[in-house]
Amino acid sequence: MVEPWQDTTLPAHVRAADLLARMTTEEKTAQLSSVWIGADTEGADVAPGQHTYAARSAALDALLPYGLGQLTRPFGTVPVDPAEGAARLAGLQRVIRDGNRFGLPAIAHDECLTGFTAWQATVFPTPLAWGATFDPELITEMARAIGTSMRAVGVHQGLAPVLDVVRDPRWGRTEESIGEDPYLVGTIGTAYVRGLETAGIVATLKHFAGYSASRAARNHAPASLGPRELADVILPPFEMALRDGGARSVMPAYNDIDGLPAHAHTQLLTGLLREQWGFTGTVVSDYYGVSLLEEAHRVADGEQQCARLALTAGVDVELPAARCFSPADPLPEDLLDRAVLRVLTQKCELGLLDADWEPVTGEEPVDLNPPHMRDLARKVAEESVVLLANDSGVLPLRDGLRIALLGPLADEQAAMLGCYTFPRHVGVHHPELPAGIEVPTLAEALRAELPGAVFVEEPAAAEVCLAVVGDRSGLFGRGSSGEGCDAEDLQLPYGQAELLDEALASGVPVVIVVLSGRPYALGRWADRAAAVVQAFFPGQEGGGAVAGVLSGRVEPSGRLPVGVPRTPGGQPAPYLAPPLGRHGFPSTVDPTPLYPFGHGLSYTTFAWDTPQCDAPELPTDGETTLRLAVRNTGERPGTEVVQLYLHDPVGTVARPEVRLVGYVRVTLDAGASAEVHATFPADLAAYTGADGRRVVEPGALELRVAASSEHVHHAVPLTLTGPVREVGHERRMRCELRVK
Repeated sequence: MVEPWQDTTLPAHVRAADLLARMTTEEKTAQLSSVWIGADTEGADVAPGQHTYAARSAALDALLPYGLGQLTRPFGTVPVDPAEGAARLAGLQRVIRDGNRFGLPAIAHDECLTGFTAWQATVFPTPLAWGATFDPELITEMARAIGTSMRAVGVHQGLAPVLDVVRDPRWGRTEESIGEDPYLVGTIGTAYVRGLETAGIVATLKHFAGYSASRAARNHAPASLGPRELADVILPPFEMALRDGGARSVMPAYNDIDGLPAHAHTQLLTGLLREQWGFTGTVVSDYYGVSLLEEAHRVADGEQQCARLALTAGVDVELPAARCFSPADPLPEDLLDRAVLRVLTQKCELGLLDADWEPVTGEEPVDLNPPHMRDLARKVAEESVVLLANDSGVLPLRDGLRIALLGPLADEQAAMLGCYTFPRHVGVHHPELPAGIEVPTLAEALRAELPGAVFVEEPAAAEVCLAVVGDRSGLFGRGSSGEGCDAEDLQLPYGQAELLDEALASGVPVVIVVLSGRPYALGRWADRAAAVVQAFFPGQEGGGAVAGVLSGRVEPSGRLPVGVPRTPGGQPAPYLAPPLGRHGFPSTVDPTPLYPFGHGLSYTTFAWDTPQCDAPELPTDGETTLRLAVRNTGERPGTEVVQLYLHDPVGTVARPEVRLVGYVRVTLDAGASAEVHATFPADLAAYTGADGRRVVEPGALELRVAASSEHVHHAVPLTLTGPVREVGHERRMRCELRVK
C-alpha cells in the first residue's frame, strides 16, 4: 500500500505534512541535521572553525536510525573520480535510506560558484567575471550546464550564487561577488539561478544579508547598515533571484547587522523573507553559522540556545554537520514542525519521497569536463575580458613581434582560478594529484596565439612588454584574494608595483594585464602604460581568452562590474553614493575611480544617435519606451554595451547620483546598425523614504544612455505625474532592453 506521503499525485506540501505527522521528535530533528564525511580535522580549514567543530559534530552512525537531512560536499571535500564519487554517494544514500524506518535519503549539496567544485570538473570564470559579461543569457546557459553535471552524479543542491553587492573591494570575497551595482548583481544572479534550477538543482542564495558591507571590508566583521542601504542596495538582488529566478534555498550571512547576527535575525529570515516576500523554500545555515552564535557573536550560552535562536529566527537546516540541532536537546515542537515541513516539502519536490526513488548509480562513464562545457567556459571568459585603455593603439598585437613577458603570474595557473575552484580550494592540499583539467597559463596561451612572436626576458630587447600582475586566490590568508583574504588597501600585492615601475622605466611600450579577484589601484601607471587589460580569474579557458583579446582574435566586449580605483586608499568608491560621497572641497581624499563602473573599450568605434522617447511624461504607475540607434563606425565587428542609468535630481532622502536600471549587448558587423528599445517602468524609480516605505514620487527624473556610469552619451528628461505611490514585492524590477 502506498502511503499518502508517497503518493505522487498529491501536492508536495500535502505529502510532506502527512509524513511529518508520523515522525517522532528525534526523526524530525534528524531532518534538520547534516553530516560532513571526510572533513579534515588536521589540515588547513576550508570553512571557518572547521578544526574546532568537526571533531565535536554528530557522526553518521548516530543519526542513521532517525534519518538525515543533508550530506555535505560529497565531491568537494577530497579529490574523487567522478564515476567513483557517484557510486560512493549512491552507496551512502542506500545506507541512509535503509537505516531509517521511512526509507528517506538525504539531500546532497555541494559548491558550484565557478562550476561544480569537483575534481576533473570544468572551471568557469569567477562570478565577478560573470558580471563583466553583462550577458544574462550566457550565464543562464552556463549555469544550466553546471547544474546538469551535478545532477548526473547525484547532487541535489548547489551553494550558489553569491548575491552580495560589493561595497568595498578590499573585501576578500569580492571575487565571489558579481559586482557593485544591485541591478547588475540581481539580473546576472537571477540568470544563474534560472539555469541551475531548470537543471533540477536547488539554488542557494548567499549570503543573506549585508555580508559585503562589513566594517573596513573585513571578513565576518559587523555590518553597520542603515535601513535604506539595506533595503535599496543589499536586498534587491535576493528579492529578484527569489521572485524571478525561482531559487529554492537561502543561506544567512556570518555577519551581524547593527548587532543582530543574521542567523538569529527573525525580522530578516521570517518577517521579510517569509512573510513579506512569500518565500516557501529552505533556509540552510552557513557552515557552522549556528555554532558561531555562541563562539563568535556571543548571543547564546551553549549549543541548545544556539539552536533555539536560529530555529526561532527561521533557519531550517544546520550545515555542514549536526552540532546544535541535536535529538538529544529537544527543540520547541511548533518551530521544529515548521522547519521539518519545509525540508520534507523540498525533498518531495526532488523526488526523494517517492517509493521508487533510486540513487544515481555511477555505472556509466562520467565526464564533468566535456567539450560543450569547455566551450561555454571559453565564451564566458572571452566576453568577460575588459580592455581598460588603449590610447597608443598598441593593441591588438601583431604576430612576429619581440615581446617581453614579465610578472610572477604570467606563467602560473593560479592566476586563472578563483578560491572556490577545486584546484585552489581543495587541490592545493593534494599536491600529489594532477589538477584533473588543463589550465593553460597566459604565457602558454600567448605562444599558441602568436606562433611567430619571439619572447624575450628583458624589455630593452623587446618591441612591446606585457606585464602580467594580479592575485593568487586562496582561503583564510593562503592567497591575496578569496575568503578570509581581505586587503588593507588596493595596492598590488607581491611587490608587483615595483615590477611595473621597472618595466615602464625601460621606455618600451608596456601593456598591463591584470589577472585578479578584485580591482587594484592603477593610477600610478595609467598615464604611462600603452594599454591596460583586466580579467577577473577567467577560469580554465581564461589564458586563451586573454591571449585572444591581446591578439585581436577576440573582440573585447567586457565591461567593469566594479570600478578600478586611482589610488590604493580612499575607499569605498563613490558609485551609488549621494553627492557628498563624491570628490569635493570638504575633503582632501578623492575617491574618483580611474575607470568607472561599466567602463570598457573595443577595437572598433560606435556612434549613438539621439534617443527618442515615446512618453517623456508618465504617471507614477506607468512606463515609457526609449528608442536608440547604434552604429558600428569602425572597420571591425564588435559589441557595444548600451547602459541605462537613472538620475533623480531631488528626493526626500539623499540619493545616488546615478544607478544602473538597464543594459543590453549590441553586436554589430563593421558598418552595421541596430535599434535598441528600452521599456522603462516608473517602478524602477522607487526608493525607500524617510518613513521606511518604498515609494515612487512624482517629479523630474533623467535617464542617461551611457557607455559607463560616467560616460554619458545622451540624457533624456522624464517627468512622473500623479500621487506618491507605495510599491512592494510585486513591483517591476527590470527595464527590458531589446535589440531590433
